[in-house]
Amino acid sequence: MTDLELLVDFHKDAERQGPGSEADTLKALSFVQVGHGRPFKVADIGCGTGAQTITLAKALDARITAVDLFPDFLEKLRQNATRQGVEGKIATLQSSMDELPFENETFDLIWSEGAIYNMGFESGVKSWKAFLKTGGYIALSEITWLTRERPSEIEDHWRKEYPEIGTALSKLKVLEDNGFAPVGYFYLGKDCWLDNYYRPMENRFQEFLRRQGNSALARSIVEAERQEIELYEKYKDYFSYGFYVARKLK
Repeated sequence: MTDLELLVDFHKDAERQGPGSEADTLKALSFVQVGHGRPFKVADIGCGTGAQTITLAKALDARITAVDLFPDFLEKLRQNATRQGVEGKIATLQSSMDELPFENETFDLIWSEGAIYNMGFESGVKSWKAFLKTGGYIALSEITWLTRERPSEIEDHWRKEYPEIGTALSKLKVLEDNGFAPVGYFYLGKDCWLDNYYRPMENRFQEFLRRQGNSALARSIVEAERQEIELYEKYKDYFSYGFYVARKLK
């Protein structure tokens, strides 16, 4: 298996492929004014196995297009949606987020939790805006500095991993500069990282290594994840995911 195939194998059985929670999905959704009289059209881009997709399906009278590059994730989403009785609201689409096949002004809401970094925040906002109806909403969670100053170790790490990391103010400016009016912002609490993402991840390490024959590549993936967890535990007061909700003006 390649590195990417191993990463998919490691994450496909997880409820979440990044920090988050049902409560925070619903909190972000509370900033969205939902029209009545017709089903809401939603795109969940970079949906993974779809924990937030299912939350949206339960909360909305909506038709949701769940988009991800990896078919294993989409298959898990379909299984979970059927198990929870919302399969009729969700259609899956295997596609790269930077080559989406949608027509302009298709959706009332574009959603993406912890995935827009694959394109970059500004590039994603600019690209996906075309698919939103005027007056529609975009809701994004994005890695964000919580303080103006940080220890050099965590600053250097994130500048290397994702140079576009910034403060909430910088992200809100990107939205405003691209024709959006921000309507809500908050950041994810530590439980979203530790209880909902990292602890379940740690519980999968041994089974993943067994499944992969304890290969050197599998061990390197587990070690990288362990280092990420240690870094978060050490510097969790300095960064998190910020959740940004904004309305398209024109």
